[in-house]
Amino acid sequence: MNLTTSNAVCPYNKPSHSRTIYSDRFIPSRTCSNFSLFNLSTPKSDYATRIRTALFGPESSSVTGRNIFKFKSETKQPLHSLLDDHLNGVIQSPVKPLRTFPKSPCKILDAPGLEDDFYSNLVDWSSQNILVVGLGNCVYTRNGFTSKVTKLCDLGENDSVCSVGWDPCGTNLAVGTRKGKVQIWDASQCKRIRTMDGHEKRVGALAWAKSQLSSGRNDGSILQHDIRAQENHVSKLSGHKSEVCALKWSYNDRELASGGNDNRIYVWNQHSTQPVMKYCEHTAAVKAIAWSPHLYGLLASGGGTADKCIRFWNTTTNSHLRCINTGSQVCNLIWSKNVNELVSTHGYHQNHILVWRYSTMSKLATLEGHKTRVLYLAISPDGKTIVTGAGDETLRFWNVFPSPKSQNTQTEFGVSVSGRTQIR
Repeated sequence: MNLTTSNAVCPYNKPSHSRTIYSDRFIPSRTCSNFSLFNLSTPKSDYATRIRTALFGPESSSVTGRNIFKFKSETKQPLHSLLDDHLNGVIQSPVKPLRTFPKSPCKILDAPGLEDDFYSNLVDWSSQNILVVGLGNCVYTRNGFTSKVTKLCDLGENDSVCSVGWDPCGTNLAVGTRKGKVQIWDASQCKRIRTMDGHEKRVGALAWAKSQLSSGRNDGSILQHDIRAQENHVSKLSGHKSEVCALKWSYNDRELASGGNDNRIYVWNQHSTQPVMKYCEHTAAVKAIAWSPHLYGLLASGGGTADKCIRFWNTTTNSHLRCINTGSQVCNLIWSKNVNELVSTHGYHQNHILVWRYSTMSKLATLEGHKTRVLYLAISPDGKTIVTGAGDETLRFWNVFPSPKSQNTQTEFGVSVSGRTQIR
């Protein structure tokens, strides 16, 4: 068998001089391509030239050996606008507008009789967009859709309202009184369902978890009520040495946080009558408590005049995370439902409202307007608007948070009408 091959197919033999090879079978040779057939002066595209000019300047095409990453002290024009100018709109980079905060409330309600009492909780906003406020011995509701104000109840001359709290469905309202009563009202029918005893003095704090209602006693104990049961209360939680100032159930209804006039915070579970965690770092009464809706087990708390600090706790690891000195009495805290931010309201001596970004705790805005300490705070069901109340007998509405991403933009829960009216 003849093992030799011809020069035309053997890669190791020299090619014939009668024919010039410009390329292999797959990759063309640019050096021998005839670009004049395509009306192109050079092999490089005009698009690439414009990109290079937009990024590195008009002289980049003529200057060779240039350090394209040379430091410049200032940029005269943003990169996206340069690309838009040079590429005639090929690249579109819209600039996100900066978020702004209101300099004044969008609405003010006169609330004559709103007490300047650090140990009361007189304002709440239901999931059905009904605002409730306790004024003296009466309770009033305001419909967020129609602005209609309704007088829900009158406790009489010998008693007064110390706390109010909506159930999660926004149908039943709990009212704590100075005489130690806990009343349950059907708000839609303005009808009292029942009255529960067990407290000797005022009931300043209330918190719901489904059908279970927690109420704080003046002696430091907490009563657990089940509105389906006949008994006034089903259990008693003991821990605080003085009056309970604040009660908040976590979003999954598994943990109850309580703040007291003994400067302590206790965390309880659903089954124990003794606290499972206690925090003693605050040096003043703890009225401000808020659970994060974004991170399970994250709890924020604020101390009174002698403390002035907001502290954060991880109840899953039973650890103290950080402390921020605000410079004034912390009266209330609430977490945004839509973004990872929170609001704190303050008393002595600045009487203002602060918006914070978590977890950097950088201050985003300062809202001013109240003439006395801002004791009361609630948030609308859509999470956009907060309402603040003070001893200056006003309720002020502020649109501070963005809309939830999943919400229909045509649905409005908050307050958008400016002006000043009276709650009763």
